Amino acid sequence: MASEQTLVEDSLYEEKREQMMDEQPQKEKIGIIDLPGVGAATAEKLEVAGFRDIMSIAVATPAELVDASGISLPVAKKMIAAARATADMGFISGVDILQKRSKIKKLQTGCPSLDNLLGGGFETASIVECFGEFGSGKTQIGHLLAVQTQKLSDDAAVVYIDTENTFRPERIEQLAKGAGLDPEEVLSRIKVARAYNSDHQMLLVEKIDELIQGGLNVKLIVVDSLTAHFRAEFVGRGTLADRQQKLNRHMHMLMKLADLHNLCVYVTNQVMAKPDVFFGDPTQAIGGHIVAHASTFRIYLRKGKKGSRVAKLIDAPNLPDSEANFIVEEGGLRDFK
Repeated sequence: MASEQTLVEDSLYEEKREQMMDEQPQKEKIGIIDLPGVGAATAEKLEVAGFRDIMSIAVATPAELVDASGISLPVAKKMIAAARATADMGFISGVDILQKRSKIKKLQTGCPSLDNLLGGGFETASIVECFGEFGSGKTQIGHLLAVQTQKLSDDAAVVYIDTENTFRPERIEQLAKGAGLDPEEVLSRIKVARAYNSDHQMLLVEKIDELIQGGLNVKLIVVDSLTAHFRAEFVGRGTLADRQQKLNRHMHMLMKLADLHNLCVYVTNQVMAKPDVFFGDPTQAIGGHIVAHASTFRIYLRKGKKGSRVAKLIDAPNLPDSEANFIVEEGGLRDFK
């Protein structure tokens, strides 16, 4: 009898508890303008700088908010504290990560060996770096990806940041015909911008977010080349720290775009020859560990036999090191056997 009474009491307790939970006020969703110290003018400046939601404020540094809006450092710290108290910044399970990765697309080049090298193609939500000497095929792959990406959907667009005056619409026309696409339509969906210095290059990357917010379905960003301006402007060991810090910020902007909008970032990189290497290949990519760590996949391109190119995967989070041989032709790339 006592046990039955206990069960009834437990049941009533659970019902009451659930009722109280339901009656508890839900955490209100607030906007940036609701944060302490933020008025309409400050909110507008933050939005222009790319801070459009509470999470972007929560993960920002006080210095970034000061630079973006001109507010004082104490106010910036209060804003971040309030945003972190509001935003859901908890952990998620591996199952959730797996589900998120199911949305990742593979951009294929049409060359089986090169696509297999990357597990089926160039992944979205990642940065793929190709480095090699001149004529190794870096720009050719960039042009080809700009065409092949448009097969994903009828409105898939490409942003091409050209730092070395290497973008050629005539080459896009050839590759489009080889892929069975309308050359004029393909060209119309490639937005090209010529960067004249490193600051201009970084500004163009920031503007991409505005293009996406405006409705452009960007699925690929090409930066050809990533380090040309940084290498020219920062000369000597005395400027190395400044160059690497600036390059690091640039790579993180690209990484953020890739992750937030599920797009692929393809960057080409220049190389240098290490004079202290007596055995093996002395070729080394510019940018050092900063670019190496920020890149999701790294491919070393070099010239092979009989006009072929060799692509060697040297870094990937889930793939083994391997090589692919291919030939660059008018209509695209094909396997070299």
